[in-house]
Amino acid sequence: MIEAFLIPSLAVLVLLSWGIDYINGFHDTANSIATVVSTGVLPAKYALVMSATLNFAGALAGTSVATTIAKGIADSNQVVPAVIAAALMAAITWDLLTWWFGIPSSTSHTLLGGLAGAVVAHAGFDALHMKKLKEIGAFIIISPAMGFLVGMLLILIILWVVRRRSGHKVNIVFRKAQLVSAAAMSFTHGQNDAQKAMGIICLALIAYKFHLPLDEKLKVIVPLWVKIGSATFMALGTASGGWKIIKTMGSKIVKLRPIHGFAAETAAAAVLFTTAHFGIPVSTTHSITGAIMGVGATMNASAVRWGVAGNIVVAWVLTIPISALLAAGFLKLVAPFF
Repeated sequence: MIEAFLIPSLAVLVLLSWGIDYINGFHDTANSIATVVSTGVLPAKYALVMSATLNFAGALAGTSVATTIAKGIADSNQVVPAVIAAALMAAITWDLLTWWFGIPSSTSHTLLGGLAGAVVAHAGFDALHMKKLKEIGAFIIISPAMGFLVGMLLILIILWVVRRRSGHKVNIVFRKAQLVSAAAMSFTHGQNDAQKAMGIICLALIAYKFHLPLDEKLKVIVPLWVKIGSATFMALGTASGGWKIIKTMGSKIVKLRPIHGFAAETAAAAVLFTTAHFGIPVSTTHSITGAIMGVGATMNASAVRWGVAGNIVVAWVLTIPISALLAAGFLKLVAPFF
């Protein structure tokens, strides 16, 4: 569908979407590799290569989340090009701001907040699909809570299983096992987050009256070039690294050992596999942060730096409303150009 790039304003939307994919990559690199780097299991440069490769593979594995973004958030007739541009600009602004301060916020929710805010500014609240938005909103709480509980339960089970083993042998085993859990986390990051940009591009194509075929469940079939482009930019962003947030996730919340890193990554990956299967756009950041806190809490409540955790949660709460307000403001600026 090379025709999309022959329309300048549509080409801008596609490039902005891939831009948020790239930013998402380096902003959320920490979700995949912070624990494996901070525990010393894998040097950072090798962790980045592994994560970028599996981000790319994960992005090509399914499109349930992308179709939710493309058709499930708002009345597609009201998602005009200016609305999409405003949402993307809001998401890029918030992502760069939180990255600068090393805060692991959610690219997923800044995109959704921006899209909702721009739609409301353009057509009012009636244009939103409130049932789907309430479901997504509920998972702002559910996904970190699931990560926390699964992480806590998993580390307790693991510790009970290895209770009679020497600490040295346990450390050796889980240094290797953490490579698998980090790989799973990288795959699910691509599977969840790259699909958001795919969904936005599909929205843009629909807004410009391009026909996108539907599958037997009446879900949009994402074009191959959209999937490959989104996967590529996500992988490139991941490969560039996001060291400020890696430091926050890897050591500022709680100091982890390989056994704890394995439990946190496995718990978060399990949550993300589940939500991706059902097409629910959740935050990989929320899931892994919740899992790290859950694992840390089993070590000792004081092991978790709750002040840092509290700042992160405040950023989570602010992400959607601030992104919505930013998008509403950007809509007035970009409307004449779209």
